[in-house]
Amino acid sequence: MSKALKLYYDLLSQPSRALWIFLEKTKIPYERCLVNLGKGEHLTEEFKAINRFQKVPCIADNQIKLAESVAILRYLAREYRVPDHWYPADSRRQARVDEYLEWQHHNTRAMCAVYFQYMWLRPRMFGSKIDPKRAEQYKAQMESCLDFIERELLGGGSSFFAGEEISVADLLAACEIEQPKMAGYDPCEGRPKLAEWMARVRDATNPYYDQAHKFVYKMSQETAAKPKL
Repeated sequence: MSKALKLYYDLLSQPSRALWIFLEKTKIPYERCLVNLGKGEHLTEEFKAINRFQKVPCIADNQIKLAESVAILRYLAREYRVPDHWYPADSRRQARVDEYLEWQHHNTRAMCAVYFQYMWLRPRMFGSKIDPKRAEQYKAQMESCLDFIERELLGGGSSFFAGEEISVADLLAACEIEQPKMAGYDPCEGRPKLAEWMARVRDATNPYYDQAHKFVYKMSQETAAKPKL
């Protein structure tokens, strides 16, 4: 018997990992539908019928097809019985989660992704050369964002962004912050609060966190082993 909910994903994608971890951790029944980004499977006409934006992750659930990880997480929290801490019903706590979810689009997600794509993904996919000045610019922008998280989001003494329990905000953020490691950059170096928080997110969601990040860990180790030019 097939499950009603289908997740279309590729674990190279940061929000795909967050959704996959969330579904596994909350035990929501779903069908895994792998979309190989490297082979361009998201660009086919067949996939366009599932997601008009032709990106992952996305879901199909009964009568709805839905894209965008934040929208999907909010939908799942409303439609399925999941522990309240993921997306709190309390208005003030929910607002704190939402604050990060809206902020992250042009900050954590944008800054970490741009650095990763320029330093790791594009050279491998297209053979593009790295301009040291541009690389330094992207690195500085990303570091400014990471410093803000260290100082402002984790400086208040709470274990997680919205209190003492993990929320979808923490999960999305951690998956984004893992990505630059493949390009040889350690976001936790010199940021002790960030390092402790990342460890808490990992502990709260394991074994699924480590399973989702297997490829990230492997590539990070390979990058670290290469001699510096």
